[in-house]
Amino acid sequence: MTTPAKDPRQFPLLRNLQFSPLKQDDEQYVVLWDPSGLSRDKLIVPLNYFYILQFFDGEHSLEQIGAEYLRKFGEFLMPDRLDTLVRDLDEKLFLDGERAAAAKQQAVDAYRAAPVRPAVYAGKAYAAEPAQLRREIEGFFTSKEGPEIKPSVNQGKRLKGIVAPHYDVRQAGPVYAWAYKEVQEAETGDLFVVVGTCHTGLGHGFALTDKDFQTPLGTVPVDRDVLERIRKKGGDLFFEEDLSHKNEHTIEFQLPFLQHLVGRKKPISIVPVLAAFSPDDFSDRELKDRVDLFTTIMREAIAESGKEPCFVASAELAHIGMRYGDNKPPTDFSFHKCMQADLEMLKHVEELDPDAFATFIRREGNARRISGFAPIYTVLRLIQADKGEVLRYDRGVTDQFNSTVTYASIVFF
Repeated sequence: MTTPAKDPRQFPLLRNLQFSPLKQDDEQYVVLWDPSGLSRDKLIVPLNYFYILQFFDGEHSLEQIGAEYLRKFGEFLMPDRLDTLVRDLDEKLFLDGERAAAAKQQAVDAYRAAPVRPAVYAGKAYAAEPAQLRREIEGFFTSKEGPEIKPSVNQGKRLKGIVAPHYDVRQAGPVYAWAYKEVQEAETGDLFVVVGTCHTGLGHGFALTDKDFQTPLGTVPVDRDVLERIRKKGGDLFFEEDLSHKNEHTIEFQLPFLQHLVGRKKPISIVPVLAAFSPDDFSDRELKDRVDLFTTIMREAIAESGKEPCFVASAELAHIGMRYGDNKPPTDFSFHKCMQADLEMLKHVEELDPDAFATFIRREGNARRISGFAPIYTVLRLIQADKGEVLRYDRGVTDQFNSTVTYASIVFF
């Protein structure tokens, strides 16, 4: 006997949203938004409302949510206020339900009908005008935080891959430049497999798209030969969540660098891959099998194409602070500890050991929220290199509470 579905109006289920603390005068709030871009709205809620959102899990009824509020704050949450909150969340497409499902299907249809994947973040995270964007990229190389002017010791060698940040390009550009100096001066093939973090999560672990990518510097074509080989090998599953590419920035941020530094010398193509899973997810045998299937199919498709790939993992490392779930802002001491842990963790990446990389994060309980695990792990599974090297490590501060993201440039030869 099947259990009847719960009424989403009485058992609200919050979608996969992001949030950030906000302080106005002496009051603290939380800003909610949808990283998938399905909703363009934001919602600012007081801390007491943010507390009860953890119970918007599809399992707690409105009556039970009200009881949790009473238990926590010692006062009744009037039903009309709870109803208003639910209505606001639903209207903004922040809740699972008919409205969100209809909007998602409409978005899927529009994305698949579009001729290309347009540049979403041009003019926001990097320059929208081509000449200005080229000057911006060149400036990252010559800035005091950028790589040295002298030729790379790896000049002329065959570069197998890199890890580069996907932090805001204008802020982290000099760290990108450390990795892309090697791309510029070493030898690469004309196929770049760009594996980026998917911040909205993925049901199948990976998402491919067959859309060419636009940037202010032109159109970057996908390699349809490799993508078609993946499909024929049973990889259709990995195209089902192609909508996740529409608003995800992690692949887009790498492309102007590839176009400016490589694309001016020879034609290039990409295989755009989004990845989303953690080391703990490997306890799910089905997910582990999908990761194994994807990496096997990808290796075979590339080998059969006869092309020499260069892999790009678009990834950030630790996320610490209140914005990411910690109880208090990070201090200089806590950041220093985080940096030590990052660099110890990255030794396994330099050694091209994906299992040790996963084990390190699992032993920490992923307490530092390594968001770039999936793309780095995937590249380590795919790449055929002799060694890796961390070239540069840095961090960015993301809010007024000193919440911090760390990232690095790494090369593989």
